[in-house]
Amino acid sequence: MSIENKVVVITGASSGIGEAAALLLAERGAKVVLGARGAERLAALAARIVNNGGEAVYASTDVRQREDLSRLVALACERYGKIDVLVSNAGVMPISPLDDLRVEDWEDMIDVNIKGVLYGIAAALPVFREQGFGHFVNTASTAGHKTVPNQSVYSGTKFAVRAISEGLRQEAGDKLRVTIISPGIVKTGFTDSVTDPALRDQLAAVRDKLAMTPDAVARAIAYAIEQPDNIDVNEIVIRPTAQV
Repeated sequence: MSIENKVVVITGASSGIGEAAALLLAERGAKVVLGARGAERLAALAARIVNNGGEAVYASTDVRQREDLSRLVALACERYGKIDVLVSNAGVMPISPLDDLRVEDWEDMIDVNIKGVLYGIAAALPVFREQGFGHFVNTASTAGHKTVPNQSVYSGTKFAVRAISEGLRQEAGDKLRVTIISPGIVKTGFTDSVTDPALRDQLAAVRDKLAMTPDAVARAIAYAIEQPDNIDVNEIVIRPTAQV
């Protein structure tokens, strides 16, 4: 099977895993539809893809807003007439001890990491049903398999992504595919959202020592997408070999 000519919508596309996936999939012939909050970074990424002979469009997208995801999916349908894959990749990780009572951070993780995935499902599922094909790729985390101190809320959101994705897979029938991607530590700017300075520095040190590059996760996403239509890669857990 080939990724060529598949229409792939990606949230969180302006940096990290989303950017790496957009570049790799476009290189392999996909038409990518890019969504993220930073319009300037999206425009630069789309231009880079087009200048390299690929196809890309973009729209400023805040996954906390259901209508933004509806518009992103509509853009894909209007421009390319279909959607083959929705990669729900946008996520935030402002972790902290529960005793700090950083309730706004908790709410942000719930709004982006859980509701953002649900709003993507709400936007794409009717389109997939009408087409008779489609593939959800949802980014979870190894934190969705095991929690540790300071990460309970973040882990809770990623456990939720896995539960929602598995339930969706069971409801999807034999025409739709659902894949969970659970990365370990990745060399991205995920520490930028951590509001506890000491914890942010600690995480950055671990990241700089152990983290894998985003393109490793992008290759896992591509692997799931390129399988034959009757093969559903349910979950890929990918982490640096040095990560416990």
